[in-house]
Amino acid sequence: MKLATRKLNIFLAFKLPSAFFTGVRAKFINDNKCIVVVKHRWINQNPFNSMFWAVQGMAAELATGALIIAKIKASNKSISMLVVNNKASFSKKAKGLITFSCVQGVVVDKAIEMTISTGQGQRFFLTANGVDQNGDQVSSFDFEWSVKLKS
Repeated sequence: MKLATRKLNIFLAFKLPSAFFTGVRAKFINDNKCIVVVKHRWINQNPFNSMFWAVQGMAAELATGALIIAKIKASNKSISMLVVNNKASFSKKAKGLITFSCVQGVVVDKAIEMTISTGQGQRFFLTANGVDQNGDQVSSFDFEWSVKLKS
């Protein structure tokens, strides 16, 4: 069974309520790509009348993490996942609807395959870029993920 955006959004409501209440929503997921959106609103603003950086980070993390969740589910193995490092850069005020995309499903596939075949944990980077309604990049997040077989 594939992971659906509806299930991801229900997961957000119950397990990550701060992301849900600030408007973070999964819009699309397939084997290689995940798209997450969040709209600048009062609840997620900063004092500079744009979206708070942490809200952007939650959306970006979901865009990368949802790919991993889907791949772990498809593997039928008991695998843990964890963010071990992250880096972000901001190039423009985030206003309006911001779309975060991660298109690195192949990277996740390789890491999951390696951890299953070797029994060793794997670390890898995934990137999610935030783009506004005009197509301008407002932020970029790099997350270093770790996956390993559970004992």
